[in-house]
Amino acid sequence: MSLILTDENFEKEINNTDKPVLVDFFAVWCEPCSILAPILEKITEDFEGKFILAKADLDDNPLTAQKFGISQIPTVVFFSDGKPISGFIGMRQEAVIKEWLESIMLKENEKTPFISINDTPEKIEELIKDYSNYAQKNGFRLNPNEEAVKRIIRGLLVNEKKYGKKYCPCRRITGNQEEDSKNICPCNYHLKEIEKDGNCICGLFVK
Repeated sequence: MSLILTDENFEKEINNTDKPVLVDFFAVWCEPCSILAPILEKITEDFEGKFILAKADLDDNPLTAQKFGISQIPTVVFFSDGKPISGFIGMRQEAVIKEWLESIMLKENEKTPFISINDTPEKIEELIKDYSNYAQKNGFRLNPNEEAVKRIIRGLLVNEKKYGKKYCPCRRITGNQEEDSKNICPCNYHLKEIEKDGNCICGLFVK
């Protein structure tokens, strides 16, 4: 069973353990997160207690997310002695994650860099205004949870910085420009998702 982390217990649980902790930063509305979760659980079992798997829902960890620059999900971070050692963002295949973990524990290979971004509040507020106007023109609205909106927008800015486009942070980037172009926010799928589910997959737009 995974350790559940919140802003209130995060530092205590991360620091008061004699084992490394693999933290899965996720949100219940994130589809890639739900796909990655059972993969991490299986890998944890395969490593037979060499580390502890912990789950950190961003809605319960806004301060922690800000502290460690968690702006895109899923994000997985490996903590040792209470400090973040390495991490990755987005989906990874089981074999790739295992190789990454083995390289950390054996200290033989170069660690995967932990990606963070600190965008100016002005840029985030500008995009909030733009997306709010877009939503109103199309008969829906932004998520009323301001922190969730800011996290999603930071994810968009991370992708813009890394890939050159504001790709949806909750969708997989394939490297195929034609296919990936469909995921530039507002993506090709958000209108149908809002109509069907009441929100787009990231939760940026809601009815």
